[in-house]
Amino acid sequence: MPPSADTAATGAPAPAAPDAGPGGSDGGLRLSSLTKRYANGFTAVHDLDLDVPRGSFIALLGPSGCGKTTTLRMVAGLEVPTSGRITLAGQDITDRRAHQRPVNTVFQNYALFPHLDIYENVAFGLRRRKVRDVESKVRAMLELVELDSQARKRPAQLSGGQQQRVALARALINEPEVLLLDEPLGALDLKLRRSMQIEIKRIQVEVGLTFMHVTHDQEEAMTMADTVAVMNGGVIEQLGAPAELYENPRSTFVANFLGQSNLIEGRVLSRSADVTTLDMHGITVSVPTARTHTDGDRGWIGIRPEKVLIGEEGADLDAPGNTVPGGVVSDVSFVGVSTQYLVRMPWGQELQVFSQNTGRTRMFTVGEKVELSWRPEYAFCLDINQDAAAGVDDGETR
Repeated sequence: MPPSADTAATGAPAPAAPDAGPGGSDGGLRLSSLTKRYANGFTAVHDLDLDVPRGSFIALLGPSGCGKTTTLRMVAGLEVPTSGRITLAGQDITDRRAHQRPVNTVFQNYALFPHLDIYENVAFGLRRRKVRDVESKVRAMLELVELDSQARKRPAQLSGGQQQRVALARALINEPEVLLLDEPLGALDLKLRRSMQIEIKRIQVEVGLTFMHVTHDQEEAMTMADTVAVMNGGVIEQLGAPAELYENPRSTFVANFLGQSNLIEGRVLSRSADVTTLDMHGITVSVPTARTHTDGDRGWIGIRPEKVLIGEEGADLDAPGNTVPGGVVSDVSFVGVSTQYLVRMPWGQELQVFSQNTGRTRMFTVGEKVELSWRPEYAFCLDINQDAAAGVDDGETR
């Protein structure tokens, strides 16, 4: 059960940051060997290490049960770690109670006080702590979230997006060291959710505070966060900038959970400092060595569907290097900005191709013979011992 609004959204006043200590040179958030094991033997988070620099925006991304929410709740003080330490602003906060930590949490249900107007909802934490100059602080915060004209309305009179901004303002006005966002946009419709993604990122940049955002939505994480930690089975599979994770995944789970990937079995023929050459069902293809994440003699050759070009048999496609003939279109889906094809290859596998509807090429029909091509620099190669379907079901149901 979520904590009450006064503890969840207001928290405790943030103490002055001390000199750099074990929390890192910038006084950020550090999780060291953090583990959460429940009485039934289930381990939700396993030996997790994570450094979050002060002022950054990090997203914990993964399917249900991956440990992301448990991690956030341990930072908030709502779950007690089985082992490991949490350091924030140079201070060990592992054993502090939730209201003693310089963190605030914004939940999906907002937890606003329905009997108070917007101004008093935002002012609540300041009045509780008897802070001076409430008027100017509240007005500045309402201006930040663009709700200064709505100050005397009740929460029920606002839209879902506006209520979410009130919840943000009420948390931010306490100047926490870290703002924790627990699936904050889950209750909004798609259009509003996308506009709020941009709005929250704008606010984070303006206030310069550390944001930790938990979500199962990969588009949300990649739109908002500077750094994304993809979690699976209680551990971080890969950590990095959104573009790096998408373009250069290091596991089949990341490749499939972040968007969609074609994974094709291949055999390594040679390696150099720059290029790894593989045999892909009788076709020689190359992958940058920096994107080759296997030491064995076999691997999964990966290519994103939007990186694949499709053309008629013998067509001169503008992607020299990896050309794959002998395909037959097995399915066509028009989705507005692109046409999505399934193409059955000679070895029996169906590959996905997303072709932008720019008008430069015609649409293919089911049964047509085609060939595919992609630039070698867009491909990646993963360990053959990893499950090629890892993350597929999770990504489809998130």
